[in-house]
Amino acid sequence: MPTTVVRFNLVDPAATPASLSERYRAALEMAAYADDRGIATVQTEEHHGAENSWISSPFTFAGAVFGATQGHSAARSASLRGGGRETGGRIAVTVSAIIGPLHDPLRLAEDIAVLDLLSGGRLVTVAGIGYRPEEYEQSGVDWKRRGTLQDELLETLLAAWTGEPFTYRGRTVRITPRPFTQPHPMLLVGGSSKAAARRAARFGLPFFPSAHLPELEAYYTEQLAAHGTEGWTMMPAAVTPLLHIADDPDRTWAEHGEHFLHEARTYASWQSKDIRSAVKSAATTVAELRAEGVYRVLTPEECVAYAKGDVGSLVLHPLVGGMPVDEGWRSLHHFCENVLPRLKDK
Repeated sequence: MPTTVVRFNLVDPAATPASLSERYRAALEMAAYADDRGIATVQTEEHHGAENSWISSPFTFAGAVFGATQGHSAARSASLRGGGRETGGRIAVTVSAIIGPLHDPLRLAEDIAVLDLLSGGRLVTVAGIGYRPEEYEQSGVDWKRRGTLQDELLETLLAAWTGEPFTYRGRTVRITPRPFTQPHPMLLVGGSSKAAARRAARFGLPFFPSAHLPELEAYYTEQLAAHGTEGWTMMPAAVTPLLHIADDPDRTWAEHGEHFLHEARTYASWQSKDIRSAVKSAATTVAELRAEGVYRVLTPEECVAYAKGDVGSLVLHPLVGGMPVDEGWRSLHHFCENVLPRLKDK
């Protein structure tokens, strides 16, 4: 069975504070529902200063998801009062990706350690360096030093999570508490460049290419040997569409296609031609976007057929581009009730 993922970036170009609060709370309810139905992962992201309210604080959101998916139900509480065993949540949260150089390394080490403890090891962090100079400018971070800062971040995280004193910027520091996961919480290096692959190999960390790049995976493997380290690659499949499930795809594209297009155009506008991404679109109209296949609206039957092919993961994106919450729920219900049960034996 393919890995199942529900993606949330909480974009809404028409948001008001009230409507955005509703969207965030709906995402938490969706995460709890997805956890109960056996979906493997919630994926979220990090961007800053976006006009469409793209999520900027993914670890805060991750903590809320963990709270919503661990010991949250009345039934579980009743089970505990009656002597039952609390199993907690199962769903992981993957932050893909953080913009590493924008974070204070010591504070990030603390935040991830606490989330790792709270979740029982369900946090996965992909550390990238980003591709928007304006985000660095907003945070007062030198764009030209991003590689050096990323190296410092990774080195600091790995030292901090040992719980032992270490030297940081010329002084001795110690970070506590130690995380739950040993030797450290799941940390991957993301990117689509040789520099990112070298960095991952040098630190002995897994590599998360931003697109299906077999040649970069081969280079990473070479660099592991050169540095005498061990690692592995988590690479997207050659085709990794963002999915929405509906009874009538034609109607969904007609009524909600602008939501898909808004996100696709925003994301594309941030990236240079050299940036490679599994979900980067060149479409400028809804019709072009539908034909392109980066975003796909499928019936439950079409999704089952698609999933039974050579598919690494199914990525549902229920609240894409400001999608109405009710429509997002319809998509998620279809996926969990009319698709997943038919894939159990795959």
